[in-house]
Amino acid sequence: MDPLGAITGLLVLCFFCLLFLATWRKRPGNGKLPPGPWSLPILGNALQLKTKDLIRTLNKLHEKYGPVFTLYFGSERVVMLHGYQAVKKALIDRGDEFVSRGKVPVIDKLFKGLGVIFSNGEQWKQLRRFALTTLRNFGMGKKSIEERIQEEAQCLVEKLSSTQIFNLSEMPFDPTFLLSCTVSNVICSIVFGNRYDYEDKKFLALLDKMDDNIHLLNSQWGQFYQLFPSLMDVFPGPYNQIAINFAAVKEFISEELKKHEETLDPTSPRDFIDCFLIKMEQEKQNGKTEFHVENSVMTTLDLFSGGTETTSTTLRYGLLILLKYPDIQEKVQEEIDHVIGRMRSPCIADRSQMPYTDAVVHEIQRFIALVPLGLPRAVSQDTPFGQYLIPKGTTVYPILSSVLHDSNEFPNPEQFNPGHFLNENGTFRKSSFFMPFSAGKRICLGEGLARMEIFLFLTTILQNFTLKPFTDPKEIDISPALSGLMNLPRPYQLCVLPR
Repeated sequence: MDPLGAITGLLVLCFFCLLFLATWRKRPGNGKLPPGPWSLPILGNALQLKTKDLIRTLNKLHEKYGPVFTLYFGSERVVMLHGYQAVKKALIDRGDEFVSRGKVPVIDKLFKGLGVIFSNGEQWKQLRRFALTTLRNFGMGKKSIEERIQEEAQCLVEKLSSTQIFNLSEMPFDPTFLLSCTVSNVICSIVFGNRYDYEDKKFLALLDKMDDNIHLLNSQWGQFYQLFPSLMDVFPGPYNQIAINFAAVKEFISEELKKHEETLDPTSPRDFIDCFLIKMEQEKQNGKTEFHVENSVMTTLDLFSGGTETTSTTLRYGLLILLKYPDIQEKVQEEIDHVIGRMRSPCIADRSQMPYTDAVVHEIQRFIALVPLGLPRAVSQDTPFGQYLIPKGTTVYPILSSVLHDSNEFPNPEQFNPGHFLNENGTFRKSSFFMPFSAGKRICLGEGLARMEIFLFLTTILQNFTLKPFTDPKEIDISPALSGLMNLPRPYQLCVLPR
Protein backbone atom coordinates (compact mmCIF):
# COMPACT_ATOMS: atom_id res chain seq x y z
CA MET A 1 0.00 0.00 0.00
CA ASP A 2 1.24 3.52 -0.88
CA PRO A 3 2.45 5.09 2.40
CA LEU A 4 1.61 8.62 1.18
CA GLY A 5 -1.89 7.52 0.22
CA ALA A 6 -2.38 5.89 3.60
CA ILE A 7 -1.32 9.05 5.43
CA THR A 8 -3.58 11.17 3.23
CA GLY A 9 -6.49 8.84 3.88
CA LEU A 10 -5.86 8.93 7.62
CA LEU A 11 -5.78 12.73 7.61
CA VAL A 12 -9.05 12.89 5.67
CA LEU A 13 -10.63 10.43 8.14
CA CYS A 14 -9.42 12.52 11.11
CA PHE A 15 -10.81 15.66 9.50
CA PHE A 16 -14.27 14.14 9.07
CA CYS A 17 -14.18 12.72 12.58
CA LEU A 18 -13.42 16.17 13.98
CA LEU A 19 -16.11 17.69 11.78
CA PHE A 20 -18.63 15.15 13.03
CA LEU A 21 -17.58 15.81 16.65
CA ALA A 22 -17.99 19.56 16.22
CA THR A 23 -21.45 19.08 14.71
CA TRP A 24 -22.53 16.41 17.22
CA ARG A 25 -21.60 18.40 20.30
CA LYS A 26 -23.96 21.16 19.18
CA ARG A 27 -26.86 18.77 19.66
CA PRO A 28 -28.36 19.40 23.12
CA GLY A 29 -29.95 16.03 23.54
CA ASN A 30 -33.67 16.33 24.25
CA GLY A 31 -34.06 19.99 23.27
CA LYS A 32 -32.81 22.83 21.17
CA LEU A 33 -29.56 24.46 22.26
CA PRO A 34 -29.50 28.26 22.04
CA PRO A 35 -28.03 29.38 18.70
CA GLY A 36 -24.49 30.59 18.26
CA PRO A 37 -21.62 30.93 15.81
CA TRP A 38 -19.88 27.93 14.26
CA SER A 39 -17.14 26.60 16.51
CA LEU A 40 -13.99 24.65 15.72
CA PRO A 41 -12.86 21.47 17.47
CA ILE A 42 -10.53 22.22 20.40
CA LEU A 43 -10.41 25.96 19.56
CA GLY A 44 -14.14 26.52 19.99
CA ASN A 45 -14.95 30.17 19.25
CA ALA A 46 -11.51 31.43 20.23
CA LEU A 47 -10.88 32.96 16.79
CA GLN A 48 -14.14 34.93 16.94
CA LEU A 49 -13.73 36.18 20.51
CA LYS A 50 -11.52 39.26 20.47
CA THR A 51 -10.13 39.25 23.97
CA LYS A 52 -9.12 42.92 23.75
CA ASP A 53 -12.71 43.92 22.99
CA LEU A 54 -14.75 41.01 24.31
CA ILE A 55 -17.86 42.97 25.32
CA ARG A 56 -18.20 44.58 21.89
CA THR A 57 -17.87 41.14 20.29
CA LEU A 58 -20.57 39.72 22.58
CA ASN A 59 -22.85 42.66 21.77
CA LYS A 60 -22.50 41.91 18.06
CA LEU A 61 -23.24 38.23 18.65
CA HIS A 62 -26.35 39.26 20.56
CA GLU A 63 -27.50 41.32 17.59
CA LYS A 64 -27.18 38.26 15.37
CA TYR A 65 -28.33 35.43 17.65
CA GLY A 66 -30.60 37.11 20.20
CA PRO A 67 -30.54 37.45 24.00
CA VAL A 68 -29.58 33.79 24.66
CA PHE A 69 -26.75 32.29 22.64
CA THR A 70 -24.16 29.53 22.84
CA LEU A 71 -20.38 29.82 22.64
CA TYR A 72 -17.51 27.44 23.14
CA PHE A 73 -14.62 28.53 25.35
CA GLY A 74 -12.18 26.05 23.89
CA SER A 75 -13.97 22.73 24.32
CA GLU A 76 -16.36 23.98 27.03
CA ARG A 77 -19.87 24.96 26.05
CA VAL A 78 -21.19 28.14 27.69
CA VAL A 79 -24.47 30.00 27.34
CA MET A 80 -24.51 33.80 27.35
CA LEU A 81 -27.47 35.82 28.66
CA HIS A 82 -27.66 39.31 27.16
CA GLY A 83 -30.00 42.07 28.31
CA TYR A 84 -32.20 42.78 31.30
CA GLN A 85 -35.04 40.37 30.50
CA ALA A 86 -32.79 37.32 30.01
CA VAL A 87 -30.61 38.09 33.06
CA LYS A 88 -33.60 38.84 35.30
CA LYS A 89 -35.42 35.70 34.18
CA ALA A 90 -32.42 33.53 35.09
CA LEU A 91 -31.06 35.17 38.23
CA ILE A 92 -34.26 36.43 39.86
CA ASP A 93 -37.36 34.76 38.42
CA ARG A 94 -35.72 31.31 38.25
CA GLY A 95 -32.95 31.81 40.77
CA ASP A 96 -33.02 28.26 42.16
CA GLU A 97 -32.27 26.78 38.75
CA PHE A 98 -29.31 29.12 38.14
CA VAL A 99 -27.89 29.27 41.66
CA SER A 100 -24.86 27.04 41.05
CA ARG A 101 -21.45 28.57 40.37
CA GLY A 102 -20.09 28.01 36.87
CA LYS A 103 -16.55 27.13 35.89
CA VAL A 104 -13.67 29.61 36.01
CA PRO A 105 -10.65 27.33 35.32
CA VAL A 106 -7.93 29.44 36.91
CA ILE A 107 -10.07 30.14 40.00
CA ASP A 108 -11.19 26.52 40.25
CA LYS A 109 -7.55 25.44 40.19
CA LEU A 110 -6.73 27.72 43.13
CA PHE A 111 -9.84 27.37 45.29
CA LYS A 112 -10.65 23.72 44.51
CA GLY A 113 -14.34 24.35 45.19
CA LEU A 114 -13.71 25.63 48.72
CA GLY A 115 -14.79 28.88 50.35
CA VAL A 116 -18.07 30.69 49.82
CA ILE A 117 -17.82 32.52 46.48
CA PHE A 118 -16.83 29.63 44.21
CA SER A 119 -18.41 26.69 46.03
CA ASN A 120 -21.68 24.90 45.35
CA GLY A 121 -24.38 22.80 46.94
CA GLU A 122 -24.72 22.35 50.67
CA GLN A 123 -21.24 23.75 51.28
CA TRP A 124 -22.18 27.04 49.64
CA LYS A 125 -25.52 27.25 51.48
CA GLN A 126 -24.00 26.68 54.91
CA LEU A 127 -20.98 28.94 54.43
CA ARG A 128 -23.00 31.78 52.92
CA ARG A 129 -25.59 31.63 55.71
CA PHE A 130 -22.83 31.60 58.33
CA ALA A 131 -20.89 34.43 56.64
CA LEU A 132 -23.95 36.69 56.31
CA THR A 133 -25.01 36.12 59.90
CA THR A 134 -21.50 36.72 61.24
CA LEU A 135 -20.91 39.84 59.15
CA ARG A 136 -24.20 41.30 60.35
CA ASN A 137 -23.31 40.47 63.95
CA PHE A 138 -20.12 42.49 63.47
CA GLY A 139 -22.02 45.47 62.16
CA MET A 140 -22.44 45.09 58.41
CA GLY A 141 -25.35 47.32 57.47
CA LYS A 142 -25.47 48.84 60.95
CA LYS A 143 -24.32 52.04 62.64
CA SER A 144 -21.22 50.40 64.11
CA ILE A 145 -19.69 49.60 60.71
CA GLU A 146 -20.65 53.06 59.45
CA GLU A 147 -18.63 54.55 62.28
CA ARG A 148 -15.73 52.26 61.42
CA ILE A 149 -15.80 53.47 57.80
CA GLN A 150 -15.94 57.09 58.98
CA GLU A 151 -12.88 56.50 61.17
CA GLU A 152 -10.94 54.98 58.29
CA ALA A 153 -12.03 57.82 56.01
CA GLN A 154 -10.51 60.29 58.45
CA CYS A 155 -7.29 58.24 58.49
CA LEU A 156 -7.24 58.62 54.70
CA VAL A 157 -7.75 62.38 54.98
CA GLU A 158 -4.93 62.64 57.51
CA LYS A 159 -2.67 60.57 55.29
CA LEU A 160 -3.38 62.77 52.29
CA SER A 161 -2.90 65.92 54.34
CA SER A 162 0.30 64.94 56.13
CA THR A 163 2.32 63.22 53.43
CA GLN A 164 4.83 64.80 51.10
CA ILE A 165 2.14 65.40 48.52
CA PHE A 166 1.74 69.03 49.57
CA ASN A 167 5.39 69.56 50.43
CA LEU A 168 6.56 68.88 46.90
CA SER A 169 4.63 71.50 44.95
CA GLU A 170 1.54 69.42 44.35
CA MET A 171 3.50 66.34 43.39
CA PRO A 172 1.12 63.94 41.60
CA PHE A 173 0.71 60.44 42.98
CA ASP A 174 -0.90 57.12 42.11
CA PRO A 175 -3.85 56.52 44.50
CA THR A 176 -4.00 52.75 43.99
CA PHE A 177 -2.46 51.47 47.20
CA LEU A 178 -3.71 54.30 49.38
CA LEU A 179 -7.29 53.45 48.41
CA SER A 180 -6.58 49.72 48.75
CA CYS A 181 -5.28 50.22 52.30
CA THR A 182 -8.27 52.34 53.25
CA VAL A 183 -10.89 49.95 51.91
CA SER A 184 -9.07 46.82 53.06
CA ASN A 185 -8.78 48.08 56.62
CA VAL A 186 -12.57 48.07 56.95
CA ILE A 187 -12.95 44.39 56.02
CA CYS A 188 -9.76 43.56 57.98
CA SER A 189 -11.33 44.99 61.13
CA ILE A 190 -14.25 42.59 60.68
CA VAL A 191 -12.33 39.52 59.54
CA PHE A 192 -9.04 39.84 61.47
CA GLY A 193 -10.14 42.22 64.22
CA ASN A 194 -7.31 44.52 63.22
CA ARG A 195 -6.44 47.40 60.90
CA TYR A 196 -3.00 47.96 59.41
CA ASP A 197 -0.87 51.06 59.16
CA TYR A 198 -0.59 52.56 55.68
CA GLU A 199 3.18 52.11 55.93
CA ASP A 200 3.06 48.46 57.04
CA LYS A 201 5.43 46.80 54.55
CA LYS A 202 4.01 43.30 54.99
CA PHE A 203 0.47 44.55 54.45
CA LEU A 204 1.47 46.62 51.41
CA ALA A 205 3.29 43.62 49.92
CA LEU A 206 0.14 41.56 50.38
CA LEU A 207 -2.02 44.19 48.66
CA ASP A 208 0.56 44.35 45.86
CA LYS A 209 0.24 40.59 45.27
CA MET A 210 -3.54 40.83 45.22
CA ASP A 211 -3.40 43.73 42.78
CA ASP A 212 -0.94 41.83 40.61
CA ASN A 213 -3.29 38.86 40.48
CA ILE A 214 -6.23 41.04 39.47
CA HIS A 215 -4.21 42.38 36.54
CA LEU A 216 -2.97 38.91 35.55
CA LEU A 217 -6.45 37.41 35.69
CA ASN A 218 -7.80 40.17 33.45
CA SER A 219 -4.90 40.20 31.02
CA GLN A 220 -4.93 38.37 27.70
CA TRP A 221 -2.94 35.60 29.39
CA GLY A 222 -5.73 35.21 31.93
CA GLN A 223 -8.36 35.11 29.20
CA PHE A 224 -6.39 32.53 27.22
CA TYR A 225 -6.28 30.41 30.38
CA GLN A 226 -10.07 30.54 30.52
CA LEU A 227 -10.21 29.20 26.96
CA PHE A 228 -7.42 26.60 27.11
CA PRO A 229 -6.67 25.70 30.76
CA SER A 230 -5.12 22.30 30.07
CA LEU A 231 -2.81 23.72 27.43
CA MET A 232 -1.80 26.74 29.49
CA ASP A 233 -0.92 24.54 32.46
CA VAL A 234 1.77 22.88 30.35
CA PHE A 235 3.62 26.01 29.23
CA PRO A 236 5.41 28.57 31.39
CA GLY A 237 4.11 32.12 31.31
CA PRO A 238 3.37 35.18 33.46
CA TYR A 239 0.05 33.63 34.55
CA ASN A 240 2.05 31.15 36.67
CA GLN A 241 2.68 34.06 39.02
CA ILE A 242 -1.02 33.94 39.97
CA ALA A 243 -0.53 30.73 41.96
CA ILE A 244 2.58 32.14 43.67
CA ASN A 245 0.77 35.31 44.73
CA PHE A 246 -2.26 33.30 45.84
CA ALA A 247 -0.08 31.08 48.01
CA ALA A 248 1.37 34.13 49.74
CA VAL A 249 -2.09 35.47 50.61
CA LYS A 250 -3.14 32.02 51.86
CA GLU A 251 -0.05 31.86 54.05
CA PHE A 252 -0.86 35.26 55.56
CA ILE A 253 -4.37 34.11 56.42
CA SER A 254 -3.14 30.80 57.81
CA GLU A 255 -0.80 32.68 60.13
CA GLU A 256 -3.70 34.85 61.31
CA LEU A 257 -5.76 31.73 62.01
CA LYS A 258 -2.94 30.27 64.13
CA LYS A 259 -2.64 33.51 66.12
CA HIS A 260 -6.39 33.49 66.73
CA GLU A 261 -6.35 29.85 67.87
CA GLU A 262 -3.70 30.69 70.48
CA THR A 263 -5.69 33.59 71.97
CA LEU A 264 -9.28 32.44 71.34
CA ASP A 265 -11.90 33.03 74.02
CA PRO A 266 -15.01 31.07 72.94
CA THR A 267 -17.22 33.24 75.15
CA SER A 268 -16.11 36.48 73.51
CA PRO A 269 -15.39 36.25 69.75
CA ARG A 270 -13.49 39.25 68.44
CA ASP A 271 -13.98 38.85 64.70
CA PHE A 272 -15.01 36.58 61.83
CA ILE A 273 -12.06 34.20 62.29
CA ASP A 274 -12.90 33.67 65.97
CA CYS A 275 -16.50 32.86 65.03
CA PHE A 276 -15.36 30.35 62.41
CA LEU A 277 -13.01 28.67 64.87
CA ILE A 278 -15.82 28.39 67.43
CA LYS A 279 -18.11 26.91 64.76
CA MET A 280 -15.39 24.39 63.85
CA GLU A 281 -15.19 23.26 67.47
CA GLN A 282 -18.97 22.89 67.67
CA GLU A 283 -19.01 20.80 64.49
CA LYS A 284 -15.93 18.64 65.14
CA GLN A 285 -18.03 15.51 65.76
CA ASN A 286 -19.84 15.97 62.46
CA GLY A 287 -17.96 13.95 59.85
CA LYS A 288 -19.70 15.81 57.01
CA THR A 289 -19.21 19.33 58.36
CA GLU A 290 -18.30 22.16 56.00
CA PHE A 291 -16.58 23.99 58.86
CA HIS A 292 -13.02 22.74 58.67
CA VAL A 293 -9.56 24.28 58.37
CA GLU A 294 -9.48 24.44 54.56
CA ASN A 295 -12.80 26.26 54.41
CA SER A 296 -11.78 28.59 57.22
CA VAL A 297 -8.80 29.74 55.14
CA MET A 298 -10.68 29.99 51.84
CA THR A 299 -13.77 31.69 53.25
CA THR A 300 -11.60 34.24 55.04
CA LEU A 301 -9.66 34.77 51.82
CA ASP A 302 -12.95 35.28 49.93
CA LEU A 303 -14.04 38.01 52.34
CA PHE A 304 -10.61 39.64 52.57
CA SER A 305 -9.91 39.81 48.83
CA GLY A 306 -13.51 40.46 47.81
CA GLY A 307 -13.84 43.21 50.37
CA THR A 308 -10.66 44.87 49.18
CA GLU A 309 -10.30 44.72 45.41
CA THR A 310 -13.79 45.43 44.09
CA THR A 311 -14.54 48.50 46.21
CA SER A 312 -11.06 50.00 45.94
CA THR A 313 -11.10 49.53 42.15
CA THR A 314 -14.52 51.20 41.97
CA LEU A 315 -13.23 54.17 43.96
CA ARG A 316 -10.05 54.40 41.88
CA TYR A 317 -12.07 54.33 38.67
CA GLY A 318 -14.50 56.87 40.12
CA LEU A 319 -11.73 59.36 40.94
CA LEU A 320 -10.41 59.03 37.38
CA ILE A 321 -13.86 59.84 35.99
CA LEU A 322 -14.17 62.90 38.25
CA LEU A 323 -10.77 64.09 37.06
CA LYS A 324 -12.12 64.03 33.51
CA TYR A 325 -15.30 65.86 34.45
CA PRO A 326 -14.36 68.68 36.90
CA ASP A 327 -17.83 70.23 36.47
CA ILE A 328 -19.41 67.09 37.94
CA GLN A 329 -16.90 67.09 40.78
CA GLU A 330 -17.78 70.72 41.50
CA LYS A 331 -21.53 69.96 41.62
CA VAL A 332 -20.93 67.12 44.08
CA GLN A 333 -18.84 69.43 46.29
CA GLU A 334 -21.57 72.08 46.20
CA GLU A 335 -24.10 69.51 47.42
CA ILE A 336 -21.68 68.29 50.11
CA ASP A 337 -21.19 71.87 51.34
CA HIS A 338 -24.94 72.49 51.37
CA VAL A 339 -26.01 69.28 53.14
CA ILE A 340 -22.98 68.29 55.25
CA GLY A 341 -20.72 71.33 55.44
CA ARG A 342 -17.06 71.11 56.40
CA MET A 343 -17.28 70.55 60.16
CA ARG A 344 -18.60 66.98 60.44
CA SER A 345 -18.06 63.66 58.72
CA PRO A 346 -20.48 62.49 56.03
CA CYS A 347 -22.95 59.80 57.15
CA ILE A 348 -25.28 57.45 55.34
CA ALA A 349 -28.32 59.43 56.45
CA ASP A 350 -27.04 62.29 54.26
CA ARG A 351 -27.48 60.23 51.10
CA SER A 352 -31.26 60.73 50.96
CA GLN A 353 -30.70 64.50 50.91
CA MET A 354 -27.98 64.35 48.25
CA PRO A 355 -29.65 63.11 45.03
CA TYR A 356 -26.93 64.41 42.72
CA THR A 357 -24.10 62.78 44.68
CA ASP A 358 -26.10 59.56 44.93
CA ALA A 359 -26.67 59.69 41.17
CA VAL A 360 -22.92 60.17 40.56
CA VAL A 361 -22.08 57.17 42.76
CA HIS A 362 -24.61 55.01 40.91
CA GLU A 363 -23.44 56.27 37.53
CA ILE A 364 -19.83 55.40 38.37
CA GLN A 365 -20.86 51.82 39.10
CA ARG A 366 -23.13 51.64 36.06
CA PHE A 367 -20.58 53.15 33.69
CA ILE A 368 -17.59 51.03 34.69
CA ALA A 369 -19.59 47.76 34.87
CA LEU A 370 -16.86 46.42 37.13
CA VAL A 371 -17.63 42.72 36.53
CA PRO A 372 -18.91 42.94 32.94
CA LEU A 373 -19.78 39.26 32.41
CA GLY A 374 -20.89 38.67 35.97
CA LEU A 375 -19.49 35.69 37.83
CA PRO A 376 -20.65 32.57 35.95
CA ARG A 377 -23.60 30.47 37.02
CA ALA A 378 -24.40 26.89 36.03
CA VAL A 379 -27.47 24.70 35.67
CA SER A 380 -27.47 21.46 37.66
CA GLN A 381 -30.00 19.76 35.37
CA ASP A 382 -31.35 20.09 31.82
CA THR A 383 -33.13 23.44 32.03
CA PRO A 384 -35.78 24.71 29.60
CA PHE A 385 -35.27 28.42 28.99
CA GLY A 386 -37.73 30.03 26.62
CA GLN A 387 -37.71 28.01 23.41
CA TYR A 388 -34.34 26.46 24.23
CA LEU A 389 -32.88 23.81 26.51
CA ILE A 390 -29.70 24.50 28.47
CA PRO A 391 -28.03 21.11 29.10
CA LYS A 392 -27.04 19.98 32.58
CA GLY A 393 -23.66 21.26 33.73
CA THR A 394 -23.55 24.16 31.27
CA THR A 395 -21.83 27.31 32.50
CA VAL A 396 -24.01 30.40 32.07
CA TYR A 397 -22.75 33.99 31.93
CA PRO A 398 -25.24 36.74 32.85
CA ILE A 399 -23.67 39.65 30.95
CA LEU A 400 -24.15 42.42 33.54
CA SER A 401 -22.70 45.11 31.27
CA SER A 402 -25.55 44.48 28.82
CA VAL A 403 -28.00 45.40 31.59
CA LEU A 404 -26.01 48.35 32.95
CA HIS A 405 -25.50 49.71 29.42
CA ASP A 406 -29.03 49.14 28.13
CA SER A 407 -29.76 52.07 25.79
CA ASN A 408 -33.51 52.01 26.44
CA GLU A 409 -33.04 52.41 30.19
CA PHE A 410 -29.90 54.59 29.99
CA PRO A 411 -29.81 56.76 26.82
CA ASN A 412 -26.30 57.00 25.35
CA PRO A 413 -25.03 54.38 27.83
CA GLU A 414 -21.39 54.73 26.74
CA GLN A 415 -21.38 58.29 28.04
CA PHE A 416 -20.91 59.11 31.71
CA ASN A 417 -24.02 61.03 32.75
CA PRO A 418 -25.39 61.27 36.33
CA GLY A 419 -28.69 62.23 34.71
CA HIS A 420 -29.24 58.52 34.12
CA PHE A 421 -30.25 58.36 37.80
CA LEU A 422 -32.08 61.68 38.12
CA ASN A 423 -35.71 62.56 37.50
CA GLU A 424 -36.62 65.76 35.69
CA ASN A 425 -37.18 67.52 39.02
CA GLY A 426 -33.68 66.57 40.23
CA THR A 427 -34.74 63.79 42.60
CA PHE A 428 -32.95 60.46 42.58
CA ARG A 429 -34.30 57.88 40.12
CA LYS A 430 -34.10 54.20 41.03
CA SER A 431 -33.65 51.60 38.31
CA SER A 432 -34.15 47.83 38.39
CA PHE A 433 -31.43 47.68 35.71
CA PHE A 434 -28.83 48.67 38.32
CA MET A 435 -27.09 45.32 38.89
CA PRO A 436 -23.39 46.00 39.57
CA PHE A 437 -23.44 43.42 42.38
CA SER A 438 -25.30 40.83 40.27
CA ALA A 439 -28.76 39.72 41.45
CA GLY A 440 -30.69 36.89 43.03
CA LYS A 441 -29.43 34.35 45.56
CA ARG A 442 -25.80 34.74 44.50
CA ILE A 443 -25.76 38.52 44.81
CA CYS A 444 -22.49 39.84 46.28
CA LEU A 445 -22.15 39.03 49.99
CA GLY A 446 -20.77 42.47 50.76
CA GLU A 447 -23.18 44.58 48.71
CA GLY A 448 -24.42 46.61 51.68
CA LEU A 449 -20.89 47.22 52.97
CA ALA A 450 -19.59 48.20 49.53
CA ARG A 451 -22.42 50.66 48.87
CA MET A 452 -21.79 52.29 52.23
CA GLU A 453 -18.02 52.48 51.67
CA ILE A 454 -18.22 53.97 48.17
CA PHE A 455 -20.56 56.75 49.29
CA LEU A 456 -18.74 57.61 52.52
CA PHE A 457 -15.18 57.44 51.16
CA LEU A 458 -16.02 59.42 48.03
CA THR A 459 -17.90 62.18 49.86
CA THR A 460 -15.21 62.44 52.54
CA ILE A 461 -12.48 62.84 49.91
CA LEU A 462 -14.43 65.53 48.02
CA GLN A 463 -15.43 67.27 51.26
CA ASN A 464 -11.78 67.84 52.08
CA PHE A 465 -9.99 67.95 48.71
CA THR A 466 -10.35 69.01 45.13
CA LEU A 467 -9.02 66.48 42.65
CA LYS A 468 -6.63 67.95 40.11
CA PRO A 469 -5.59 65.97 37.02
CA PHE A 470 -1.98 65.62 35.99
CA THR A 471 -2.99 66.12 32.34
CA ASP A 472 -5.65 67.99 30.38
CA PRO A 473 -9.05 66.49 31.35
CA LYS A 474 -9.90 66.15 27.66
CA GLU A 475 -6.96 63.76 27.25
CA ILE A 476 -8.04 61.45 30.08
CA ASP A 477 -9.16 58.07 28.77
CA ILE A 478 -11.81 56.46 30.97
CA SER A 479 -12.21 53.31 28.89
CA PRO A 480 -10.90 50.16 30.63
CA ALA A 481 -7.21 49.34 30.41
CA LEU A 482 -8.11 45.65 30.83
CA SER A 483 -11.48 44.01 30.41
CA GLY A 484 -11.83 40.38 31.42
CA LEU A 485 -13.40 39.15 34.63
CA MET A 486 -13.21 42.81 35.69
CA ASN A 487 -12.96 46.20 33.99
CA LEU A 488 -9.82 47.89 35.30
CA PRO A 489 -9.05 51.61 34.92
CA ARG A 490 -5.96 52.89 33.20
CA PRO A 491 -3.05 53.83 35.47
CA TYR A 492 -3.07 57.51 36.36
CA GLN A 493 -1.75 60.08 38.79
CA LEU A 494 -3.53 63.01 40.41
CA CYS A 495 -3.00 65.85 42.83
CA VAL A 496 -5.34 66.59 45.73
CA LEU A 497 -5.70 70.20 46.81
CA PRO A 498 -7.07 70.98 50.30
CA ARG A 499 -10.34 72.92 50.22
